[in-house]
Amino acid sequence: MSFSAVVVAAGAGLRAGPGEPKAWRSLGGRPIVRWSVEGLLSAGAREVVVVVARDRLSQVDEALAGLSNWRAVTGGKTRAESVQAGLAAVTAGRDQPVLIHDAARPFVTREHVERLLAALDVSDGAIPVLPVPDTLKRGDALVDETVSRDGLWRAQTPQAFKAGKLKAAYRAWPVGEEPTDDASVVERAGGSVAMVPGDPLLMKLTYPQDFMMAEQLAGSRRIVRMGQGIDTHRFGPGDVVWLCGVRIQHDLGLVGHSDADCGLHALTDAVLGAIADGDIGEHFPPSDPQWKGASSDRFLIHAMNRVGAVGGRILNADVTLICERPKIRPHRDAMRARIAELLGLPVHRVSVKATTTEGMGFTGREEGLMAQAVVAVECPP
Repeated sequence: MSFSAVVVAAGAGLRAGPGEPKAWRSLGGRPIVRWSVEGLLSAGAREVVVVVARDRLSQVDEALAGLSNWRAVTGGKTRAESVQAGLAAVTAGRDQPVLIHDAARPFVTREHVERLLAALDVSDGAIPVLPVPDTLKRGDALVDETVSRDGLWRAQTPQAFKAGKLKAAYRAWPVGEEPTDDASVVERAGGSVAMVPGDPLLMKLTYPQDFMMAEQLAGSRRIVRMGQGIDTHRFGPGDVVWLCGVRIQHDLGLVGHSDADCGLHALTDAVLGAIADGDIGEHFPPSDPQWKGASSDRFLIHAMNRVGAVGGRILNADVTLICERPKIRPHRDAMRARIAELLGLPVHRVSVKATTTEGMGFTGREEGLMAQAVVAVECPP
């Protein structure tokens, strides 16, 4: 079942200690809000509305670069106002599901979402819950009483509802009163809310020590995939070749439908290969006239956007150019800089090397040249 989602990221997160609001802090090298949005998109969300403070609107595009099917709206002074702003922006119909999720719970997965959506078949809402494991005490400096844990549960997010029910429940909520979560709003309006098994990994990052634990968990939530690309182009009439995004004067040109940049073509195939997303010929068919003479930068940027759409990021790139001429060494630093710019990497994570075949084969006879590329992509499992 498809669903809409609202990610609430407008809070200041004062209990997290000094620094950025917690949704915008880095976790595993990425903003925490990105983890939550990626998790919901990977779980099948057809749209995600991200609710942010007004002064963070300019930051959202950078934090969620490469992801699709999301948009940002400005939140309110309270969480309830922010949730309602997000609900107003979703396109879900009355009986369609909408999930409300705290951005500060970064480890949401498809399994969590599927349990919630299944429960909506028999209820107006569904929440993930965990049993209370500790003995509960009531009191101030001294214990007044021990409270029974029977029937007590810890509520988590995302919380799922039929969109019409949640919107109507918020309209009926008393002005000036702040609900503790969205389920309580539906409960007060007489709606039924099912409980499904929660997950300790749905922890909410609240205090400074939570972030240290989350960093350790973040490493186990990502895998590294490798991609390889190979491309060849023959020499023909001309006086310029493009290699790895750099224009090089030469006594021949490279023949190709686009600008025939062998290095960027191999790199594009490596990026696509790492996420098992076909090859450059599928995305940019040589038979399509719109790519005639096109700059190969466009192909690599497209591949990068595909990586971002599945929640991945490039870790490093290694390109080997195989040719007798032109000589690559004088241009290597410029090539590394251009590739680093296109991939959004520091230069020290980009390698460009060159070799010859010592006069053997088509490269040795200077009939053409070859490029090989390898990339490492970190992405969800």
